[in-house]
Formats: sequence, C-alpha cells, structure tokens
Amino acid sequence: MPSNSSETLQFPTPVVEDDPIVITGVGLGTSLGSSREEVWQAIQTGKSGVRLTKEEDQIGPLRIPCAMVDWLDRDPNQLKSIQISRHVADEALSDSKIDFTSIDRTRFGCSISAQFGDIGYCFDDPATRDSQPARAWWNEFLPCSVTSIVANEYGLQGPRVCHTTACASGLVSLLAGIRMLKDDQADFALCGAADAISELIIASFHRMGVLSTGPTVESACRPFDRTRSGFVMGEGAALMVLEKRSKAIARGAEIYAELAACTALCQAHHVTGLDGSVECLIELIQQLVRKAGWSYLGPQYINAHGTGTEQNDRSEMQAIRDALGSHAEQVLISSNKAVMGHLINAAGSAELAVTAMAMRDGFAPPTMNLADQENIGMLDCLANAGEVGTLDRCLKLSLAFGGHLVGIAMRKSPFESHLRMPKPLSPDALIRRKLPQTGRRAA
Repeated sequence: MPSNSSETLQFPTPVVEDDPIVITGVGLGTSLGSSREEVWQAIQTGKSGVRLTKEEDQIGPLRIPCAMVDWLDRDPNQLKSIQISRHVADEALSDSKIDFTSIDRTRFGCSISAQFGDIGYCFDDPATRDSQPARAWWNEFLPCSVTSIVANEYGLQGPRVCHTTACASGLVSLLAGIRMLKDDQADFALCGAADAISELIIASFHRMGVLSTGPTVESACRPFDRTRSGFVMGEGAALMVLEKRSKAIARGAEIYAELAACTALCQAHHVTGLDGSVECLIELIQQLVRKAGWSYLGPQYINAHGTGTEQNDRSEMQAIRDALGSHAEQVLISSNKAVMGHLINAAGSAELAVTAMAMRDGFAPPTMNLADQENIGMLDCLANAGEVGTLDRCLKLSLAFGGHLVGIAMRKSPFESHLRMPKPLSPDALIRRKLPQTGRRAA
C-alpha cells in the first residue's frame, strides 16, 4: 500500500465521535454470486458477471451486455428485486449474530431504497385475466414494497423508511439508518438497496445512449479508460446491519468497519448531467475528510462511482485530484462496475459492502478492463490488479441522476478484539507487486 503523504490537508479537524455507527452484518448478492464471500472472491480474481441478455430474461427485445442474476430460483409471482432482497436480508441478519429472542423489535429499523414496481398486471386483458394465476400485484406496486416485505418477514417494528435518489439510493438508505441510530429511534437498522433490470428501464437507458455494447461482452464497461463507451446495467442487492459501536461491543459483535462520516450534497445543475466545474463534488470529498478527522492523513482507498461514461469518469477523477491535492496520487482508486455492472439503486450499498470486505481482508480490488487510463492528475486506478496492505481509511462515492452526490467515510475500529477476522484472499487474486528499486508499482 502507498505510504501516507507528508503533505498536510488543510482542513480543521473536529472532535471524532465517541460512539460511531458500525457495520456488524453484510448480505450481498449480484451477478457474481449469491453470497458476500462468493461476490468478493470473484472481484478479487477479476471475474466478470456480464453476459448478453436473452429472451428468458423477460426484459424486452434488446440483446446487449448486462450483469444478470442467474442464481435465483425465480418465483414468477414476485418481483425479482424483492426475491433478491429477501435472500440478502437473511444473510445480513445471520451474519450480525443478533439474538432476536433478546431484543426489542420495535427498536429495529429498516431503510431499503425504492424499487421499480410491476405495473404489467394493471393492463391485463379482462378477457384472459380469469385464466391467469392469481397474483397480488398491489403488494409490489408501491416503491416501498421491498422495505415493507423484508421488515415484515423478520418482524422489524422500528422506523421504516424508503428513499428514491437514483443511483445514490443505496448510500442514502445507509444515511437514513445512521440517522435513526444517532437520534435514538432504534438500536439496530437493516439498510441498503436492491435492483433488477426491467424492460422500461433498460429501454430508457438504451435510448439515452449511455449503455455500452462492446467491443466484447466482458469488456463492455471500461471505467477510467480512454476508450470507454458507457456502462452496463446490473442486478443485485446489498443490505447491512448497523448499530452503535458501544452496543455492538456489549453484545460481543464482530465489526467490519466504523462509519466515520457521511455527507450528501446536490449539484443545482441538471437532471441527468454533471456540473463540469465539479466544485460541489470537491466540497463533498473535503467534507468527508474533515468530518472523519483525517486532516493529516486522507483516505487510503476510494471506491469510486466509476460508471465508464465520459462525463462521470472525468468529473470524478478531477474532483478527487482537486479535493485531495498531491495526496490524491497516493490514494488507491477503483470501480467494481466493470465486472458487477451498474446496479442503479443498489450500486452504492453493494459497493460499500465490497469496500467493507476490502478493509477486512486488506485488499484494494482492481478496476478491470482498464488498458489505457485517462491521464487526470496521475491517479492510481488499480488497472487490472489490486493491492495488498492495511486499509484503515476508505471512502465510497455515489454520483446520481438528479445531481445527488453522496459519500461515506469508513475507518477500521480501534477495538481490535472486535474486528472481523480477515479471510484468505483467493489463490487467483489479481495482485500487483511493488518494484523496490524504483518504488513504482507493476502488475
């Protein structure tokens, strides 16, 4: 890992919170696998979950690269996003090791972002309706259906909220859960997002011209590369259990990471375009560093939004460079979207979950399909190989339609006896080595 820059970041340092919010359970399912460890192992090895869409996907006539979830035993009478959410909720709650017999479920909140509802059944031909299987589509029509169904399944009776902020929704759901806990409305919060590809959404993005179709299926999404041509859509979900550190330690929980700071800003610019001046994004990054108390250190790793679109990549790279100054050259940066696809609503939470495991195991994951990195500020975007080392300070950024800019700063807990034990990296993990004679890195 790179050493800390000697340059001091010029931000006043606040008093770091005594009882921060921590992650004690993670559930994750994407095109790369049905569990957090399966997804994480695939990311380490650069495995791609992208394939061409097909008729069986039932998302319309487009045959383009997408990262589809194929491991699910599909229930035709329930939305795919709801099924995936239920699956990962079970993993997250099991991972947290909460004893449900000893807690007050009215103190367990739930914050899962909105899903795209199924309106097809509203337009059934009355002549054939009676011959079709009965389906209570109204249970899935509301954007908050995932939140309600998951919370009801586990009897979570605390605050229940649902946000829709485009592809910042996953992180905004975490921010809402953090607020529940800090305001003492809950002792636990299940937070995150899910998304599945629908015919309407894929057709809309295709019409906008933001989806990549090649040059090959697996290399269609190329974040930070000069030849990038757009993103690929993905499916999946990530949910996390949050609680205050003091309560986690008191019950003997294992901690992935502490959420050191969170910030949400918005560019007053355009519904789908980013402000080329990137001033608001610079402010977001600097606020995160300042709130986290990292004035003399800065982040070691940034999990970027990194969509592989011209506007996003340029804006994000320039903002990181301008916000962190020369320290930006020491920061490791990567995007997971080349292999996992863009999970839209669930992008932020899924990539935050990946970052939590990166901190646990000390491995900054690679940006795949990066052959010719755009030269903005000498940034290190971990082209096709990750790097091993201690990760104590990380940022996750999300940039969304509507101008939504959201970030979360994560740090390793100082209570080492309560940290998650690192797991061995895959034998096939893509790891680059440092050249001792020059200090430069090489694959």
